[in-house]
Amino acid sequence: MALSDSEFDTASRTMKIGTVTAEDDKQTTKEFELEDEIKTSSKSVASIIEKKETDSENDTTVIQDREKASWFQRIIEFLEVKQVSTDPAAHKVEKPIKTFKDLRKSLLTTYLYNTDLRPVEAKRRTWTWKQYIFFWISGSFNVNTWQISATGLQLGLNWWQTWICIWAGYTFVAFFLILGSKVGNNYHISFPISSRVSFGIYFSIWIVINRVVMACVWNSTLAYIGSQCVQLMLKAIFGTDLNTRIKDTIKSPNLTNFEFLCFMVFWVVCLPFLWFPPDKLRHIFAFKSAITPFAAFGFLIWTLCKSKGHLALGSLNEGGAISKTVLAWSVIRSIMSALDNFSTLILNAPDFTRFGKTYKSSIYSQLVALPVCFAVISLIGILSVSAAYTLYGVNYWSPLDILNRYLDNYTSGNRAGVFLISFIFAFDQLGANLSGNSIPAGTDMTALLPKFINIRRGSYICALISLAICPWDLLSSSSKFTTALAAYAVFLSAIAGVISADYFIVRKGYVNIFHCYTNKPDSYYMYNKYGTNWRAVVAYLIGIAPNFAGFLGSVGISVPIGAMRVYYLNYFVGYLVSALSYCILVYFYPISGVPGNAKLTDCKWLEEWVEVEEFESEREVFEEYGSVSTGYEKIRYV
Repeated sequence: MALSDSEFDTASRTMKIGTVTAEDDKQTTKEFELEDEIKTSSKSVASIIEKKETDSENDTTVIQDREKASWFQRIIEFLEVKQVSTDPAAHKVEKPIKTFKDLRKSLLTTYLYNTDLRPVEAKRRTWTWKQYIFFWISGSFNVNTWQISATGLQLGLNWWQTWICIWAGYTFVAFFLILGSKVGNNYHISFPISSRVSFGIYFSIWIVINRVVMACVWNSTLAYIGSQCVQLMLKAIFGTDLNTRIKDTIKSPNLTNFEFLCFMVFWVVCLPFLWFPPDKLRHIFAFKSAITPFAAFGFLIWTLCKSKGHLALGSLNEGGAISKTVLAWSVIRSIMSALDNFSTLILNAPDFTRFGKTYKSSIYSQLVALPVCFAVISLIGILSVSAAYTLYGVNYWSPLDILNRYLDNYTSGNRAGVFLISFIFAFDQLGANLSGNSIPAGTDMTALLPKFINIRRGSYICALISLAICPWDLLSSSSKFTTALAAYAVFLSAIAGVISADYFIVRKGYVNIFHCYTNKPDSYYMYNKYGTNWRAVVAYLIGIAPNFAGFLGSVGISVPIGAMRVYYLNYFVGYLVSALSYCILVYFYPISGVPGNAKLTDCKWLEEWVEVEEFESEREVFEEYGSVSTGYEKIRYV
């Protein structure tokens, strides 16, 4: 009877062992072990080659199927965004989508994980403390910052009271921003992914939609401010009567045909810049950072020269001195205007802190740079308004209104100065809109529907939606603008409060990044079959409730004065109430995913810096086996 390969090997080994000496026994054993390893390796290689051949055959089949594609399949292939894998060796040709069932499966797969939302690997984490300082220098020099800083003057505060409120407001902003930054800095994940941790894999869609809506509103607002710069440039060239020379057919007290024309001009000029990926726009941002400070300080010096150095240092309120009660609430509202202005950036801070190079890159730099930069540029705005008040006797809240008054004296010098400063301010608004609204909106839309939307498409969708916002009504006065800011903060503050309480108090800084990209029933952030953390949703609604009556009052409905005063504290109220509510709910209804089942009252801190160089392949292992046995994940995630 013929021996099998394994029997033949065993017999051969027995014969060999019988003939060797005791001294060569160990050496012979090593040779046999090496022989086994070579055979095993050969089988593995053969298996891999066979798998590649099978994949190649499948890919060929997929390509052949696409040649016979139906009209439905061709439409899907035309609209879909092609996903680029970070590991070319692991790239597979996606099976064609022939039915709505295939489409639904593909939508879910790309929603859970796509290359745009993967954790940021080391080679892309290049932001040091210097980049964050430059980021806020660039972000602070814009017209919107001056308008926010003038809120205190509009409420009856004098220049130094307004400036102290600015310092206080932006110091609070820096504190809340740091709290929102930690998860992105240490786990290198974006806001859409970090929101899954607190609210659940599926309910986070609603949270991201809130951010998208705010980005569209702000995109429209900054675009209209940019269009006001265009108005000044055209008036400096063609005359100040363009509003009457161009026939007005728009029946709105806040918009004329000329103003709408300028809005569309600025909007169209912005469109080509949306085509380029964010990393290609760095030269735009660098140029913006270089020229805008010159225009800002130049405008201040020009205004001081026109007023011969005279400043209105008292209250600019036409009604005279205000009572102590009114003064106190004016201080509170001035401080809150800074927080309301930043409510969107506080929420999506992980989107830019995930690029931090070290553990501390985004912490101390932002804590210092943000309040300093905004206080300095706000002081320029305050002094400009005070100087202009001595010239015209009007408490202007926008520097563009002051520039418009300079054209009353239509000299060549005034025309040239207004045109140059307005041009730089317009370019500044373009850059601010790209970095603060268009790109974040595109990123968030990518998280919502990555199958069909990438950052470029999302940015263009944001631009289209901005046309329907009617920002000229929001910017018709400082009071309406402040009211709009407060309305946004009511909803965003409650979201931020839940996320912070979940990260710092409940989870002690621990996040399992593999569970952020899966909908497996037993994963930490699915919570239930609906992918929703009901505790977070309830706390979010409770956080909105105290401010809601004041919100109704802000839109003209009669409410008690107490409700309005609670509303003036909207960000603090929404943030703290939602955070406290969430902690109480988690205390009575604990959640999973906290190492060692740590309790709320335990003095532990579990946050750590993670490396994600092989995240894509490790995620595949996690999806297949439910655990990862390499690197950091071996210690923390198994």
